[in-house]
Amino acid sequence: MPRELIVLECTECNQRNYDCDKNKRLHPSRVEYKKYCRFCRKHTVHKESK
Repeated sequence: MPRELIVLECTECNQRNYDCDKNKRLHPSRVEYKKYCRFCRKHTVHKESK
């Protein structure tokens, strides 16, 4: 199964906001997305956490 479930964590407040999946074959390293954080109330960079 090439898709893996991941959790995205805000880099500013360290809250875990999003659950999603990624294609491990296309993105073998950790991914980063710019998404909205409801705790910071702005768009921030979210990194993949363990």
